[in-house]
Amino acid sequence: PHSGIRELWFVCHGYGQLAGRFIRHFESIAAQERLIVAPEALSRFYVETPGKTHADTHVGASWMTREDRLSDIEDNVEYLDALHAHIMTSLGGASPSFTVLGFSQGVATVARWLERTRVHVDRALFWGSTIPPDVDLAAAPALRAARLTAIAGTADEHATPEMLMAQDARLTANGIAYERVSFNGSHRIDRAILSRLAEDVGSTRDA
Repeated sequence: PHSGIRELWFVCHGYGQLAGRFIRHFESIAAQERLIVAPEALSRFYVETPGKTHADTHVGASWMTREDRLSDIEDNVEYLDALHAHIMTSLGGASPSFTVLGFSQGVATVARWLERTRVHVDRALFWGSTIPPDVDLAAAPALRAARLTAIAGTADEHATPEMLMAQDARLTANGIAYERVSFNGSHRIDRAILSRLAEDVGSTRDA
């Protein structure tokens, strides 16, 4: 059992990544009172690289594809719900603040989970992508209750200014406020921004 945990983070990786590698991005915010959990997408595959065979190419994972997508979404929701329940049991009655971060394809997974789950999420960080159009913002209690932040690099092709402006308009139309954070860079986790967001979670928790 974990003791002294005041913050729980779920960090959901992007397409073609694995949890074990993705969680290394969060070593800079590791702390005794902060438990960071990196769920791994349920579908692994060989990431094709020209000139390489399966024996020497790396393995990645995907949260879903267009094939049987609704079943994949439901599987992901059940998986994240079950994982959260398991972690909370291991915390032995503690009630830490809960932050969920999705990166790239992980944004879609997090948003769809927050549309369907009954888990209370204190903060949702959407990094390097936007909320999918199929998410019903009017009927997403966990998402509406969370404090939302969208993060993207100025050269991120998966979260362009135009895409973020469209998301702004959609959230505003549904009465949902959120913060936008940008940094100079492309489609990646920025350490300085991550540290700032982690400190902000801490200050909110102590308020």
